[in-house]
Amino acid sequence: MSRKKEGAARRGLGRALAALLFLGAVGTATPAHAAPETSLHHIVPAPVQVSPRPGTTYQLGAHTLIHTHPGSAAARQVGEYLAGVLRPSTGYRLPVVPGASTRGITLLLAGADPSVGAEGYQLDVTRSGVLIRARTAAGLFAGVQTLRQLLPARVEAKTRQRGPFTVPGGRVLDHPRYAHRGAMLDVARHFFSVDEVKRYVDQLALYKINRLHLHLTDDQGWRLEIKSWPRLTTHGGSTEVGGGPGGYYTQEQYRDLVAYAASRHITVIPEIDLPGHTNAALSSYPELNCDGVAPPLYTGIEVGFSSLCIDKEITYRFVEDVLREVAALTPGRYVHIGGDEAHATADPDYDRFMDRVLPLVSKYGKTATGWHEFVKSGPPVEAVPQFWGTRTTAPDMVAAAARGSRIVLSPASKAYLDMKYDASTPLGLSWAGYTDVRDAYDWNPGAYIEGLPAEAVHGVEAPLWSETLTNSADIEFMAFPRLPAIAELGWSPWSTHDWEAFKVRLAAQADRWRVMGVNFHPAPEVPWRS
Repeated sequence: MSRKKEGAARRGLGRALAALLFLGAVGTATPAHAAPETSLHHIVPAPVQVSPRPGTTYQLGAHTLIHTHPGSAAARQVGEYLAGVLRPSTGYRLPVVPGASTRGITLLLAGADPSVGAEGYQLDVTRSGVLIRARTAAGLFAGVQTLRQLLPARVEAKTRQRGPFTVPGGRVLDHPRYAHRGAMLDVARHFFSVDEVKRYVDQLALYKINRLHLHLTDDQGWRLEIKSWPRLTTHGGSTEVGGGPGGYYTQEQYRDLVAYAASRHITVIPEIDLPGHTNAALSSYPELNCDGVAPPLYTGIEVGFSSLCIDKEITYRFVEDVLREVAALTPGRYVHIGGDEAHATADPDYDRFMDRVLPLVSKYGKTATGWHEFVKSGPPVEAVPQFWGTRTTAPDMVAAAARGSRIVLSPASKAYLDMKYDASTPLGLSWAGYTDVRDAYDWNPGAYIEGLPAEAVHGVEAPLWSETLTNSADIEFMAFPRLPAIAELGWSPWSTHDWEAFKVRLAAQADRWRVMGVNFHPAPEVPWRS
């Protein structure tokens, strides 16, 4: 292309961008062809700012194009993801093309309000099109999740549906409260296949979760192939709670899962629970036991009885091999080392163990995170404690924050998705009490632990332990509708927090879940629409 043509192309793109920015700012009041079926006031998590444009509606059509920021492969990937969601239900081609336009759907890495930061977005809907602006592809992806919620629920179907497919007019300005907005899935007590985990990943993405913490090892099973210690999976992964067949991920399968999550802008945090919760490892390798005798595989649900042998040097060769291989499989910053319920390990031994292990995490280029008990060993300030207690007093967390640590909050009586909703819930446990949807929603992470400064909170995470769960339907029954409640605490500003408003917005999600086949619990405190 000649310089004259290149200059003309740049000027044309500039004019198109300017037109888009103008349309995004002023919109249009021209009546649309079809009334919207959704509302800007039903978005979950609640956005920072919502400005409806009454009487304005955008309608997808057979000739709609998805335009993505010129020259950006990351923006194009978001566009292809959106097209993949919309094509089956609409039957439209929805080509993804580089460039900018005043019509169709446009995803731009320019022009967003500076307040959106690294993960926020600005969404404008006029009669002529939808414009999503962000500073990063993660922000565009978050904007796309909001756009999905503004389209009719049937847009989530895997087969062609009857139109129209309309979006209500208006503007959304949005960005997250916390950097860490997580969900944890326990694949050790019961094993879940790659496809089952991917299904959960897709559900997490809809609510702007950006971390998936995988609990990969426990007394009942070791679920990740470690090539230097192969019996961890061939033996240690061969069962599960109740004596089922168990299972494990090869390293290739795990890489695929991690890449799939990354395509949804979710970072996987692998957990290797140490030095307790290790019966599967101890059963696989007798030399890891102080007496050199391997215990039998365990299929119960009791905790606190197992420990690696603190005094044996082979223990640390084992841990280093595992951490080296896990770190090599982990693009993300964090590796979770567990550290909880090590009742079979005396405190001095626990401290000696952590003194050897924590530097190994750093040696392989990762930052350690762990359940809150590990702060007693004095981890480095960059290590992230994950609080799972049931009380609002936690002096050890306050002290860790005073040293410079930032805390992830997962209080068991609020955020544990495996707690029963009430006494009649057929799945789950109740050791932390019953947790209905309002319990999961009505707490402020920034003011939950007494004396913990708000700025010391790194984020929130919703763990889902699997003692009683065996398939995706079980996962969904316990996660929905409480997961969106925790997601809102992680994303939305506290100023938007209002149970009466939230339960109405949550109820509006049910149509979408039905189309997606999500097996949600019809909690009685939510005014579900029939």
